[in-house]
Amino acid sequence: MSPGSEEDDHEGPVCEKLGRIQFSVGYSFQDSTLTVKILKGQDLPAKDFSGTSDPFVKLYLLPDKKHKLETKVKRKNLNPHWNETFLFEGFPYEKVVQRTLYLQVLDYDRFSRNDPIGEVSIPLNKLDLANMQTFWKELKPCSDGSGSRGDLLVSLCYNPTANTITVSIIKARNLKAMDIGGTSDPYVKVWLMHKDKRVEKKKTVVMKRCLNPVFNESFPFDVPAHVLRETTIIITVMDKDRLSRNDVIGKVSPGPAEVKHWKDMMGRPRNAVAQWHALKAFPPQNPASLCPQHIPLLLPNCSLWLEIMSVISLFSGLFDILCPQSL
Repeated sequence: MSPGSEEDDHEGPVCEKLGRIQFSVGYSFQDSTLTVKILKGQDLPAKDFSGTSDPFVKLYLLPDKKHKLETKVKRKNLNPHWNETFLFEGFPYEKVVQRTLYLQVLDYDRFSRNDPIGEVSIPLNKLDLANMQTFWKELKPCSDGSGSRGDLLVSLCYNPTANTITVSIIKARNLKAMDIGGTSDPYVKVWLMHKDKRVEKKKTVVMKRCLNPVFNESFPFDVPAHVLRETTIIITVMDKDRLSRNDVIGKVSPGPAEVKHWKDMMGRPRNAVAQWHALKAFPPQNPASLCPQHIPLLLPNCSLWLEIMSVISLFSGLFDILCPQSL
């Protein structure tokens, strides 16, 4: 089956179901106190590679983003019960109704940035705060201030007889313009990783001045069965820059859509399984905090993640130049 033969069955990115959250809100006029109770979550998506998540909730009263409150982390739980109460004391009612309650559910990650699961936003002037009210709200995708970065159509094919995984980069659409002229020169890098070590890298050709490039390039990787569960595929879409360092347009990061794609591939050996993936922003990192022991071990049932090893190599090289060891 050719990668393109799957195209008509994949008209857009998988619509991820993010679950929902239950919480209560009320205001005491006597004490000038706003009370928010985070009760529980339901049907949260698996963000970890073991098929579960470690969820917690952040609370903000927008537009104030400096002050936040957090629940405890519930380990390995897709239906967590927090039952935590948060008090905003000495808060005049006329100011409360100018705020928006913002709840963000995240998956805790001990080794890297916490992975957003979803969010809920409610203007408090829309609620009857005189009585404590309880709500169930569906989680929505967390907003990305940088805007949409486009989508990438990827095909995966596992051949257990040949011990190979073939990654086909078919095409991208609506890529973010990275150049001053309102366009990009995109190409795609595909890394095969074993644990935290880079094994092999492939990359497509550069498509000049194109936001909807068609690549149709396939890359077979040798993956012995005994290392399959410790294998990671890393995909990043880059913008080629002749005069400076190439920019990252977006990445395919761990999430329900990626888990589904990997499982579909494993469940249909010797068949090319194509799926659209929404590109995510490249998260800012503190170079001083980047070291190999901080790189998460990625198992293949959620095996598409951001490339950070090149960043480590870059700063290691700069350190060697600026701070050479004395002989």
